[in-house]
Amino acid sequence: MEEPSNPRKRVLQDGVHTVRAEEHDRLLEVWEASVRATHQFLSESDIQFFKPLVLPELIGLDRLSCVRDGQGNLVGFVGIAGNRMEALFVHPDWHRAGIGRRLARYAAVEAGADLVDVNEQNHAAVAFYQHLGFQVEARSETDSTGKPFPLLHMRKLDPKVW
Repeated sequence: MEEPSNPRKRVLQDGVHTVRAEEHDRLLEVWEASVRATHQFLSESDIQFFKPLVLPELIGLDRLSCVRDGQGNLVGFVGIAGNRMEALFVHPDWHRAGIGRRLARYAAVEAGADLVDVNEQNHAAVAFYQHLGFQVEARSETDSTGKPFPLLHMRKLDPKVW
């Protein structure tokens, strides 16, 4: 898939859409590109450890929704389980295009997801969620796999305010 070279010419479809089964490979591509661009604290071996775990986790969530570009290609996604955003990733070619905000708003307002865990070392993501009104409620020393990547447990106190 070719991404637009000129950011001003980027076109997105309106709304948030359900991820289709044939888009599972693209989910993993977006996840990996996003992680490589934003998770500098992960080593290559860490990325390779997580990679086979990602897709089974994502497709097991209650909701898996995405934003598509003008050609219908998935460029960002959010995974939701209950009232928790379990994953929100945007392809780095599409960072700062409003996709993350659109997906987070959808998760909170439409799906009732007011909780999210964020890697403490991903400073941009922490700032993003704080900007959207999420507040840190707790911290864990390790991630869900027991690896030493601290998590911040955040909550949006008023999911209707954007």
